[in-house]
Amino acid sequence: MADVVAQLLPLFPGIPLIAAALALLAPWRAVRDAIMLIIPGVGVFAGLGLLIYTMNNGVVAHTVGLYVGNVGIPLVADAFSALMIITTMIVAFGANWFAIVGGETKSRYYPSLTLILITGVCGALLTADLFNFFVFIEVMLLPSYGLITMSGTWSRLAAGRAFVLVNLFASTLLVVGVGYIYSVTGSVNLAALQGAAAGNGPVTVAAGIILIAITAKAGVFPVQSWLPRTYPGTSAAVMGLFSGLHTKVAVYMLYRLYVQLFDLEQRWNVLIIVLMLISMMIGAFGGLTEKTIRRVLGYQMLNGMPFILVMLAFTSEDPSRALAAGIMYTIHHMVTVGSLILASGAIEETYGTGDLTKLSGLARRDTIIAWIFAAGAFSVVGFPPFSGMWGKLMIVFEVARNDGAWAWIAIAAIIIASFAAFLAMLRVWREAFWGHDLPSDKVPDELIIRKKLMAPSAALILVSLGMFIFSGVVIDAVETAAEQLLDTTAYTDTILGDDSAALPNIDDIQEGR
Repeated sequence: MADVVAQLLPLFPGIPLIAAALALLAPWRAVRDAIMLIIPGVGVFAGLGLLIYTMNNGVVAHTVGLYVGNVGIPLVADAFSALMIITTMIVAFGANWFAIVGGETKSRYYPSLTLILITGVCGALLTADLFNFFVFIEVMLLPSYGLITMSGTWSRLAAGRAFVLVNLFASTLLVVGVGYIYSVTGSVNLAALQGAAAGNGPVTVAAGIILIAITAKAGVFPVQSWLPRTYPGTSAAVMGLFSGLHTKVAVYMLYRLYVQLFDLEQRWNVLIIVLMLISMMIGAFGGLTEKTIRRVLGYQMLNGMPFILVMLAFTSEDPSRALAAGIMYTIHHMVTVGSLILASGAIEETYGTGDLTKLSGLARRDTIIAWIFAAGAFSVVGFPPFSGMWGKLMIVFEVARNDGAWAWIAIAAIIIASFAAFLAMLRVWREAFWGHDLPSDKVPDELIIRKKLMAPSAALILVSLGMFIFSGVVIDAVETAAEQLLDTTAYTDTILGDDSAALPNIDDIQEGR
């Protein structure tokens, strides 16, 4: 059975790529739209099947071409990667659904571009080869450039320019780091590089370059300002898609590399904490000055990243639970922020603006969207009955498990950042949903948000509610994901097998291992 499941892994990136070609060739918009929804929909159930299998049977791996270990390109799945595939597919389904009802798919190329993006995401989440990861990142980026600039408006062209510049820089740095590792070790296989960056030596430097590049893509301090300026400049459907895919693939690989290559080395803890707390404060307070709903949400995207990544510095006491807390917050953040972005998109599609100075009284005019947005705001702040409560509590509890001043400083920063996020959401509510009614001479009374525009955001917030209600099942899944992430021996042995070749001798390369 394991061999059968392993051999199916190439289908995760392969089927979306084939579907992208079919969508491009299809002359009927209805067919293209159907393909764009069916692929992530099926992907959710395929990912769920993969999650159940890996939780019960452990890691599965397939080397393309059936080459011996460390020679071919390995595709690997454990509970962590399966859980990320499920969540990315859920968010992609919601974003694509909104694109269809919002008219984005009038462009013939939109469905194909989103499916190519999904191809890159699936490949990046399954590959255990650093160069192949770089390739899949580029597969993600190329359609993203088109999705950002597709409408041709000046704001989107400006956003596309910034997005291209930042990601070209980060991609260049990433491939330099990968080349450096290969020149030093002769391998870019994650299994062959187990623990290679622990200690002192050239592999540590090379792996550090890769982490810096991925951190830039994740939008973390000191390379964070591009994200809240770029993403809100796109359409709501594209921003929703990017919020759940681009930055979270970076989070996945940062977790994977820091465990597999750095072996959770504790000497970097203070640096991680300082950078993440600064990033946390920027994301928390930056949104308080913004004038549009989606710019405020852009900073909430930024605010979520350090909550996830700071857990890498609090693994000394119980690494499994610490990483489980980070994974829990990751999947919560993907779903919740996606819902908020699509809700704001429904407002923009109806009233032609997301400017807080031009919106007022929506809570009385559009009650359903007000409830959806309030639910998303509650979740992102950490209030029940939504997934954000469990995400925040798990993070605070696991940070508190570690003794020392840095743990208390981190908890204080988390509380302050959460309160600032609450103020930002409250400001949006006060400006857009409370207040006087919109003038009837400019906005007809019969103009309200159509239910089909609200449905995608409502579906995602119901997922967040479901994660709260069925928290036992979700927490069990994230704990298993963390345990398998930490079991680097099983990950390595499954990839390399019994017949591997040209393995590097890391002890001869690195000092202090």
